[in-house]
Amino acid sequence: MKTLLHICCAPCSSRCIEVLRTENIEVTGFWYNPNIHPFTEYRARRNCLREYSSEIHLPLIEKNDYALRPFVREVAGDIENRCVKCYEMRLMETAKTAAEQGFDSFTSSLFISPYQNHELMKSVAEQAAAAYGVDFLYRDFREEFKAGQAFAREHGFYMQKYCGCVFSEEERYLKKNKIIP
Repeated sequence: MKTLLHICCAPCSSRCIEVLRTENIEVTGFWYNPNIHPFTEYRARRNCLREYSSEIHLPLIEKNDYALRPFVREVAGDIENRCVKCYEMRLMETAKTAAEQGFDSFTSSLFISPYQNHELMKSVAEQAAAAYGVDFLYRDFREEFKAGQAFAREHGFYMQKYCGCVFSEEERYLKKNKIIP
């Protein structure tokens, strides 16, 4: 089975790739993250993934759109519920690419994060699968999260402190400094 794995970052992807390869699934990475801002953060995550992909001989497809304006336009109307739009942008594009390039299925490294809304992501991925006629390969990778973080530290990966969107960075900063807007 050939699966396109949407990858948000190298630290989250490492264990997902390992699990899928252990299942004899042929994995290709897919970098598409218009939510990640600022550009320095986007570039750091992308470049770390490029290096790791090369090291482990993971084919990597990049849709290298630094898309601040389209992302903000999508979420501006409801910033508190922005995650669904973010999931839609990334998972729809992953499903579309998987269908166009002849993959059997797609999934995402987002499913390793205990901080993401798995049921919402799963629902969006199922909608994307139906829209593009490609299977969604669901795996709950959360039990691998701590191992993935340890692996990333051991390998000197760039490790981010927030999901990637400017609004989550703002929330992280406000909580860290106990500032009430």
